[in-house]
Amino acid sequence: MELPFVDEHSVPVHASTDAVWAALLRTLRPGVVGGSPVLARVLGCDPMERTPTFEARPGEAVPGFRVAEAEPGRRLVLRGRHRFADYALTFVLDGERLRALTHAAFPGLSGGLYRAALLWTGAHRMVTRAMLRRVSRAAGVGPSPATARR
Repeated sequence: MELPFVDEHSVPVHASTDAVWAALLRTLRPGVVGGSPVLARVLGCDPMERTPTFEARPGEAVPGFRVAEAEPGRRLVLRGRHRFADYALTFVLDGERLRALTHAAFPGLSGGLYRAALLWTGAHRMVTRAMLRRVSRAAGVGPSPATARR
């Protein structure tokens, strides 16, 4: 199912492709992308559990996301759903930029309210940008907060 585009954020990365890819996986392994396992339970995320040896292979999971596609060093597509949304988060490594593209559908009234809370408050933007900065820092060359852009 094709999901509507929500937004895109990016951060400069001045490290090797292998270093950035490894940093992305290290950032994703601990658990919920941008949240906590408690939040995943409250939202009713699917998947709920983390794959014990997460290496970003198709089918592997972290709470809230399952790997849909992976081209190591280039592209990682994560998909998930919960009671308010179906969503995808795609990471694309383009030379010296790491981009995060979000696509999501927010069905029904409760989905619409969730979308409003997530996007109008700026929470999604803050979480996504923070995650990109963590990846960049973990790759060895982190940007200043001012260099991460939409």
